[in-house]
Amino acid sequence: MAFETNWSRSRHFTNTLSKWGYLKTTGTIALLAGAFPALTAPAAAAEAEPAASGAAVLTAQQSASESMGAFDDSLNGDIVVTGSRIVRDGYDAPTPVSVISSEEINTEAPANIADFVNTLPSVVGSQTQVSNSGALSNSNSGINALNLRSLGSNRTLVLLDGRRSVTSSADGLVDVNTFPQALIERVEVVTGGASAAYGSDAVGGVVNFVLDRDFKGIKANYEYGMTTYDDIPNHKAELTAGTDFADGRGHIVVSGEYFTQNGVDTIDRDWNENYVFQINNPAYAPGNGEPERLIRAHVGESQRAPGGLITSGPFSGLYFGGIDPSTGRATLGELAYGQVTGPWMIGGDYEYSSAYHHGSNSLANDEDRIGLFGRASYEFSPAFEVFGQISWNRYEGTSYYQQTPSTTTIALDNAFLPENFRQMVVDYNAANGTDIDSITIGTSNAGIPAAGSNNVRKVERYLGGAEGDFTLGGIDLTWDAYYQYGKADLDQQLINTWQNQRMAAMQDAVYDGSGNVVCRVNIDSDPGNDLPGCVPLNRVGVGGATDEALDYLFELLPSRKQYIKQEITAFNLSTNNLFTNWAGPVSLAIGGEYRKESMHSDIDPINYETGWLYGNYKDESGAYNVKEAYIETVFPLFEGADFNGAFRLTDYSTSGTVETWKAGLTWQIIPDIKFRGTLSRDIRAGNLLELFTSGTARTNSADVPQVANPNLPNRADQFVQNLTGNPRVKPEKADTLGLGVVFTPTFVPGLNMSVDYFKIDLKDAIGFITADQMVLQCFEQNITERCQNILYANGQRYDSGQDRDIDVIDLPYMNFSSQKVSGLDIEASYRMPLGPGQLGLRGLASHYIENETDDGQSVPDDSAGVNTYGGTPSWTYRLSATYAVDGFTTSIVGRGISSGVYSNNYVECSGNCPDSTPDARTIDDNHIDGTFYVDANFSYKFPAGPTTAEAFLSIKNVFNRDPVLIGGGPGGNNTAAYPQTNRGLYDTFGRFFRMGLRVRY
Repeated sequence: MAFETNWSRSRHFTNTLSKWGYLKTTGTIALLAGAFPALTAPAAAAEAEPAASGAAVLTAQQSASESMGAFDDSLNGDIVVTGSRIVRDGYDAPTPVSVISSEEINTEAPANIADFVNTLPSVVGSQTQVSNSGALSNSNSGINALNLRSLGSNRTLVLLDGRRSVTSSADGLVDVNTFPQALIERVEVVTGGASAAYGSDAVGGVVNFVLDRDFKGIKANYEYGMTTYDDIPNHKAELTAGTDFADGRGHIVVSGEYFTQNGVDTIDRDWNENYVFQINNPAYAPGNGEPERLIRAHVGESQRAPGGLITSGPFSGLYFGGIDPSTGRATLGELAYGQVTGPWMIGGDYEYSSAYHHGSNSLANDEDRIGLFGRASYEFSPAFEVFGQISWNRYEGTSYYQQTPSTTTIALDNAFLPENFRQMVVDYNAANGTDIDSITIGTSNAGIPAAGSNNVRKVERYLGGAEGDFTLGGIDLTWDAYYQYGKADLDQQLINTWQNQRMAAMQDAVYDGSGNVVCRVNIDSDPGNDLPGCVPLNRVGVGGATDEALDYLFELLPSRKQYIKQEITAFNLSTNNLFTNWAGPVSLAIGGEYRKESMHSDIDPINYETGWLYGNYKDESGAYNVKEAYIETVFPLFEGADFNGAFRLTDYSTSGTVETWKAGLTWQIIPDIKFRGTLSRDIRAGNLLELFTSGTARTNSADVPQVANPNLPNRADQFVQNLTGNPRVKPEKADTLGLGVVFTPTFVPGLNMSVDYFKIDLKDAIGFITADQMVLQCFEQNITERCQNILYANGQRYDSGQDRDIDVIDLPYMNFSSQKVSGLDIEASYRMPLGPGQLGLRGLASHYIENETDDGQSVPDDSAGVNTYGGTPSWTYRLSATYAVDGFTTSIVGRGISSGVYSNNYVECSGNCPDSTPDARTIDDNHIDGTFYVDANFSYKFPAGPTTAEAFLSIKNVFNRDPVLIGGGPGGNNTAAYPQTNRGLYDTFGRFFRMGLRVRY
């Protein structure tokens, strides 16, 4: 027999073989199924009659797959769905489990499996290759990391065949693109705490990718995708083969995948040209009844221009434009200011001032992925089978963060200043008795390429072990033991970022005695500051930077090679008939695991030249180990009722011993209705980044209040934010409650529904205060602890009586907050014959009642119903209808989110507003629209000689709906560069076509 985890060991417990691939999910619900044809697989199944106790077993007639046109027969046999370590016939686990079949995945043909999983309502706020394009100073760009319950991707445990996988970054993110998509038989989503069964990180739940390790034959797949705008073209090719050997005792399966995509380097969509931002109201004053914040269109930047805007002094408002060919120097212009508020202005020359910086973040990454997978097993006897498994993945991707804006000083004798401007200053000094010898300009650095990253990740996983089934003293036992070694080699390379000291030397260009333009540092009286080979750089105007200067500016680039390793040794033993009590057989599972996680870095010597604009990499190293033991039981209480309990003892080398547990009940009160409930204690320990990072630094800016002169507009300070690890952080602890009811009405065959309430109470959450929060809590709320993390240029800490430019903000990891999440999951599915074919309906919805974070310092922040980045919509839902007949399958999918707000703490008003405070800011428009997308999928299965072929077409966002515009701000130097929406919730690509051909022999 081929090795199977406790998630998927169905063949040991089922007798009926079926080619039907639909998996009934026992998890979330769908009140909405009657309102709209809900989501279903290309085939659907009714639930089998419950046995005395055990795991959920779902069956259907073999003819269903033929009439529904299911292409992949990898789901032959009944499917056991379980969220625990114990598997027994007919038992629905007390923890809800949603299941996605391979047929569902194939029908919608996602570019990667994460794109499909992320459409589930319970999966909110995941990191994707789209959303993390600005992750420069780490290797996260391009990673697809799932996020259950909006608790954070590092609080979702992602498994492959029930086992952990090595992470693809130091902050614990498992990139699901490293899993062999062509071999995925199904995806099981446990929407509840599961730490007692599977260990740390399972706070929001578990996503388990189950492979078809017994695949036989050969199958190939080619897909091509592009948008309706004729961009983001991508290709995916897969080849898989499997066969038995040694008279069926052995089995081998191999699979390979290649994916390539041409990205779009800017937010190249018309909807992004509305210039919608959140700004401070220029008419606001405390007590005057005006709202403090405004949401406005046609908002641009007031403190910079593409070639430089003078921001202070008598020449404020003059900007340097394009290069005049006759002089080789910039032209002069005067900015038409709109209504100015801090770094923003409404109207005026808003488009010109924001040009080049606006929308300069990547819409889509360039990426290339290669994945190879192989597995072999050999059965010596039913009691002893050995197996080995290897996977190798390589990702290379390029994305752009932004056309970096900055503020800089230009000396009056700078060789690149236009002569007419220089004369203006000379004349002004003579007339006013002043001695102006420099100007300060804000610039978006037009002509200097946007900063970005080129990351290469290689992720390898090696697994070897043994397993078997045997009987001892009348007790049927199943066991497995394995050793797993995983490693991720991360090559982090920044592009188009500069060393601040080199930039300062290059831009300080003057004439030497021979009339040549040179770098001042090489001709001044201090030989200690010489910069050999320095090439002068013209930062005055648009188009003055030469290729020679850019080559020298980017001659050195920061980089780091980071190595992450994971070693696991584990043993599991389970039985479904330990003994029989008054109500039935008692099940028991026990096991233990040892795990070691480590990382170290190789730093290019140039990185020790500090002061990079981005990517101030440091040498990071550290390791920890975990020793765990668990026990779990299913104990029948009376007919139709079972107790499921688990306990795990975990010892961390960094933080000591912690206990997790679970207590669950199921009660089939009548054949039509089942009640279920769980109460659990779950944990998440600090990951390698949170424990050991030595200081990830990047440049940022914040909207800083003027303390000494509160009536003055806020400053836009540029500083370095420094994120540091903390080996003393202790594990987070979460108490999870789940209560649900499952309806399988006998009077409506084929209908299944469930409703589940969940509540998660997380304490001692590990995280850090953002730079904007640090500034607000220090300057506006006078929280001393936050002020101690703010440093000025002279190294002094924050002084409440002075206004000085911030130089550094320290962001240490700490156990500083709590989080409470509660809500409802709803699911329904229904299948029926309709005319000559089969109709399947399915719907899933999640409603968030609260998602409150409390840092213990400011007012708690409830993000339920918040549709900005990091928020959780009040309602998310997915509905579909599938009809199959004579080889044709059509699936229509609806995906939607409800309307929401910018913040639940905001007070919306347009006049006669109450006092605005940091805990209850007033704003003129706190509404954000929801949206609804329609997808259409078509496939046709047909014989092609000795093979079976399937042609398919998938259209996402059929009606090409633009995303809802959301105003970012009022702080952050990257606000204008990013899309004017929340791309974690709204579609930024537009209508997307995917088409291809699958062949199986």
